[in-house]
Amino acid sequence: MKETKFSSITGKTSLVGVIGDPISHSLSPVIQNAALHKMNLDWCYLAIPCKPDNLESIIKCLSKINCKGLNITIPHKTNALKFCNHVSEIATKVGAINTLIPDNDDGWIGTNTDVEGFLKPLGLEKNWESRNAVILGNGGSARAVLLGLEKLKLAEIAIIGRKETSITNLINSLTSPNGNIKGLTQDSLQLNEYIKNADLIINTTPIGMLQTNNTSCIDSEIPFGEKIWDNLKPKTTLYDLIYNPRPTKWLEIGKEKGCIPIDGLEMLIQQGAASLRLWSGIEEIPIDIMRKSAKDHLLN
Repeated sequence: MKETKFSSITGKTSLVGVIGDPISHSLSPVIQNAALHKMNLDWCYLAIPCKPDNLESIIKCLSKINCKGLNITIPHKTNALKFCNHVSEIATKVGAINTLIPDNDDGWIGTNTDVEGFLKPLGLEKNWESRNAVILGNGGSARAVLLGLEKLKLAEIAIIGRKETSITNLINSLTSPNGNIKGLTQDSLQLNEYIKNADLIINTTPIGMLQTNNTSCIDSEIPFGEKIWDNLKPKTTLYDLIYNPRPTKWLEIGKEKGCIPIDGLEMLIQQGAASLRLWSGIEEIPIDIMRKSAKDHLLN
């Protein structure tokens, strides 16, 4: 099979892609096409803009043209569940899908690789058992992170958000709520203590993310303001799901205090590799190539 290059796309080239809105900023075409080239797969990965009202028709149409697989991103990860013939157990638990796999009935199997992608950068060699974690935010990303953290057998997980009801709803939505999961609002008097005792802190909010015009997507560039992070202890792992900018101001603050920074680029790469593995049936995915292509693109 010929290498997949834009100059050699033919009538035999198969389609894979990502559906979202907006989608022009997505790094997924960069990393996936780099991998497809290395794997000698005659596929082309495209970013497919899709308004919510068009989601069903686009998903159904793509199932009819031998599309090899799709990623689903904001704002469609929950609504796309309705258009799957089958949904995996992990996607059901997360309540969202990010990957569609063709089935034999001109339809889709929905699954979610976000949990796997989140866990990989934490490293299997490090023992997280009996340590403390803090999750910033209580949206859809926080749910996938929470399911991932449950696998690490942590001593305690604290979820910090703006509204108590939203935090409580997130905790109660778990199939088996664990007593070691606590919810706090961002104005809680206990907040400083939880930050001080944390071994791992994950930012699932969009605070600090750049828009396509290189401005911060919201007024504040640091989750919950700068003052609270005076309580960080050295060696705490700070994991920001944001990958643009690299690093975020929050990770810069942590690094100055001797913390261990992880940004969201590796999660994006790992969840993308997991999706490609499911579509292709090939176990060995060129993750180093995906990583290099992403970093080169961000530098430019």
